[in-house]
Amino acid sequence: MKILGLDSSGLVASVALVEDGELVAEYTTNYKKTHSQTLLPMLDELRNMIELDMQTVDAIAIASGPGSFTGLRIGSATAKGLGLALEKPLVEVPTLEGLAWNLYGTEKMVCPVMDARRNQVYTAAYEFLPREEDFRLHAVIPQSPMDIHELLERLVCLERPVIFLGDGVPVYHDEIRGCGGLSFFVAPPGNNRQRAASVAALGAVYFAEGRTVTAAEHRPEYLRKSQAERESEKG
Repeated sequence: MKILGLDSSGLVASVALVEDGELVAEYTTNYKKTHSQTLLPMLDELRNMIELDMQTVDAIAIASGPGSFTGLRIGSATAKGLGLALEKPLVEVPTLEGLAWNLYGTEKMVCPVMDARRNQVYTAAYEFLPREEDFRLHAVIPQSPMDIHELLERLVCLERPVIFLGDGVPVYHDEIRGCGGLSFFVAPPGNNRQRAASVAALGAVYFAEGRTVTAAEHRPEYLRKSQAERESEKG
């Protein structure tokens, strides 16, 4: 089974191919270029490097949101275009679940934090529950937009060690450090940002469970309205 993973939901642009439980290739950048400049060239480079016949891909896993409105639209359009052209299904992997999958199997609670500005974050809290031969991802706090202080209060109440990751961690590091009663760790480089390898790996799990959509059906999940929409409603 071959799953192509795409993630442009935040500052990171990433593409990867997972085949039968192994990571074949991954191309990830975290640099100040727009995803419209990087995503397709990265995919083409990966395809050429491993001599990938795109028709052999079983499904396309896409980080479906939340995240940057522009980034999500670019990733969504790319996945939809590929799905339509190749007649392949899409697997929608929530961005926060893909981030949590970077720390697969940890006994600690995992809290992805994406900066949504104005003290707001896109966040959730997950735990890994063991099964016979693997782990299942379970949401202790479902994904939602939230004030950073509300998030920290809820985490303190859970009374469990937490590993933070995501682009919101450096933004709100002082608030996290100043939160009394919270035992926390910060994920290291290589695990603290979006990775298409995790999107593809989790996408393979969801694909096996039959959790797919057609390219025409796919829509990104923004969780909240864009700033332009909010300002328009204010008149």
